[in-house]
Amino acid sequence: MAMRPWFPDAKFGIFIHWGIYAVDGVQESWSFFEGDVPHETYMAQLDGFTAANYDPRAWAALFARAGARYAVLTSRHHDGVALWDTALGDLNVVRHTPAGRDLIGPYAEALREQGLKVGLYYSHSDWNHPDYASTRYEGRPPEQENNPYAEVPEEEEDLDAWARYLAYRDGQVNELTTRFRPDLLWFDGEWERTEEQWGIRELARLIRAEVPECVLNARMLSEGDYATPEQGVPIEPPAGPWELCLTFNDSWGFQHHDHNYKTTTQLIRYFTETIGAGGNLLLSVGPKEDGTIPDEQVERLEGMGAWIARHADAVYGTVAGLPAGHHYGPSTLAADRRTLYLTVFDIPRAPIGVRGLVTPVRRVTVLGTGTELGHQVIGGLHEVPGVLWIDPPAAADLDDHATVLAVELDSELELYRGHGRS
Repeated sequence: MAMRPWFPDAKFGIFIHWGIYAVDGVQESWSFFEGDVPHETYMAQLDGFTAANYDPRAWAALFARAGARYAVLTSRHHDGVALWDTALGDLNVVRHTPAGRDLIGPYAEALREQGLKVGLYYSHSDWNHPDYASTRYEGRPPEQENNPYAEVPEEEEDLDAWARYLAYRDGQVNELTTRFRPDLLWFDGEWERTEEQWGIRELARLIRAEVPECVLNARMLSEGDYATPEQGVPIEPPAGPWELCLTFNDSWGFQHHDHNYKTTTQLIRYFTETIGAGGNLLLSVGPKEDGTIPDEQVERLEGMGAWIARHADAVYGTVAGLPAGHHYGPSTLAADRRTLYLTVFDIPRAPIGVRGLVTPVRRVTVLGTGTELGHQVIGGLHEVPGVLWIDPPAAADLDDHATVLAVELDSELELYRGHGRS
């Protein structure tokens, strides 16, 4: 399937890790899988998951103010606890928590009211399902081999049980597609089995029969539409569409003890570096068990939204900017390739240089203030262009987080990428 145009144009999405793990503030699913928390203690969090202050309209309004164009909610993590009233399996928040209701339907409705695309996370694996640990995968990372929540000894494999598990997984995914009509399905847990064991192609056909334009992430393996690196802007960006998954602090979901927050300025740096390399940023919000989003995360989302609003021309409707080496910072390029947007993180103490720019420059302005900056080209020899030097902005034109310069070109961007005259 050709990538839906909305996805690379969106630039910014919100990843919502919300589940019973927020009650005690422990790591989602992995805490019992790795033995950090006894399984009984982890599952006892069902009794404390209230969603008492869950306001999906407030969530959606916040995400829209932040400049996001889509969101992805964990409909079911590896712990198997579904956030909707699934008819497949018994483990869901409707039957077994004080929340007592479907949490996905109101979320999807609220996003659509704000014009945001609806994404749902779903894990292929379910470490609580009685039929899940019925087979094994020899390619599993060594530290995860022989974990009883995931696999059985080879002599105990039960392929009938595995078939029942796949029917359960496919049935739940079918519920999500038929009831909530997601624009994006964000799968996880794919490392635990092979593509053939998962029945990936059959699952993709099931999804696209119901929601043909649904975007699938790379954890649908050969059926995925885009790459999903985590926690660090890749030095070499993936080929094709991609998305960086990033946390505010060191945790995906809410953890009481984790106060190691990135600043708004740091988050904007991640964002500009990501979109400058052609990707989207998917930033993970971790609501508390009652559905409230921590103040630290709200504050940073509001800050990012204010920055994006001031620099929207450099964000939406752009493509990846200059390759590394042409400008010391990220950049984006307008879709018509006639305006280059340069991000400047630090206070410039001297003219700002751009190397290898063949296309003549008409003018340079500070995005957000409109102040025009002087510029000149110095040097060059034959086919090798000189360096474009842009006068540094005055203090009044500098942004507190990152300043963006709009370089308007006479024609479409052309770069010199050669080695020079020898």
